[in-house]
Amino acid sequence: MNITTARRIVVKIGSALLVDEVTAAPRAAWLAGVAADIADLRARGAEVVLVSSGAIALARRVLNLTQPKLRLEEKQAAAAVGQIRLASAWSAALGAHGINAAQILLTLEDSEDRRRYLNARATIGTLLGLGCVPVINENDTVATAEIRFGDNDRLAARVAAMISADVLVLLSDIDGLYTADPKRDPSAQHLAVVERLTPEIMAMGGDPPPGYSSGGMRTKLIAAEVATRAGCAMAIALGTVERPLRALADGGRCTWFSSAEEGRSARKRWIGGSMGALGVLTIDAGAARALGRGSSLLPAGVTAVAGSFHRGDPVSIRDASGTEIARGLVAYDAADAARIAGHRSETLEQILGWRGRDEMVHRDDLVVSGEQRP
Repeated sequence: MNITTARRIVVKIGSALLVDEVTAAPRAAWLAGVAADIADLRARGAEVVLVSSGAIALARRVLNLTQPKLRLEEKQAAAAVGQIRLASAWSAALGAHGINAAQILLTLEDSEDRRRYLNARATIGTLLGLGCVPVINENDTVATAEIRFGDNDRLAARVAAMISADVLVLLSDIDGLYTADPKRDPSAQHLAVVERLTPEIMAMGGDPPPGYSSGGMRTKLIAAEVATRAGCAMAIALGTVERPLRALADGGRCTWFSSAEEGRSARKRWIGGSMGALGVLTIDAGAARALGRGSSLLPAGVTAVAGSFHRGDPVSIRDASGTEIARGLVAYDAADAARIAGHRSETLEQILGWRGRDEMVHRDDLVVSGEQRP
């Protein structure tokens, strides 16, 4: 496993790595190194998404909030000030390599509500397509204890699953998973690869942190569960070095968690057979051949639309004889799908009055009959 072969990478960075403990300012030199690593990965053809903590830590001193524990409203106020500083730091670091940074703030509900999930995924995908590096953080200005992810390890895993990332990298102050806490047990053994997350492996994370505390090995193992089940490999790697992603790419010591073999296929099975279709898209012979080659379904190939469905709902895709040849998650509501059926993608904005996706069903959301069916 190596990030150099990954097509889409999510990198999680914690506050302790990004914020200088003495000055409470961003570690500019370290950020510059990470930005250089990201530029190198992008030059190899990879797309990179950052999940970055640090907003509250960057605002504590300027707001004179130096006490160890903050009230919820103080955290929310600090996040409001710190998000600007965090975004500015990443914008400057990435901008030095001609890369545009884009800020996205998410709450737990954004990953659990289907419409908001689809919107977030579409936004991230569009930003990546435009050559940007999305910088994602929890929206601490509005999140309460009841709706928080609780830590950015788990947020990063949710994002990795959401965008079908190949690799999730958790940069940490430790170079991976050990059989016990190496600071307390000198006999603790480093684990280079974890093929499967067994109860014994999960126990190595120790007790859960109190309340909604961030960090800790336990949260990283929970993140590994989420990511690997979605077909995404994960690495816990040392982030305190100057060029942490380059070090990982060069084979630096870390712990790799293997992705579950069934991770991606499980989603295909879910799309292909676990949901009842709410509508039917009839397509022409050219579109049918394109689907067989692994292409997306474009509006131009759709000859008829039937049923009542909304964006993100499952639909049956059938040929002129009525034979189902695929299923997928549609990108338009039924009424809009009917309006653009048979039209080329470049005319959609003129027809609808707004610019939607070029695809009626994207290939990532589509299963051809016989492919990964139960």
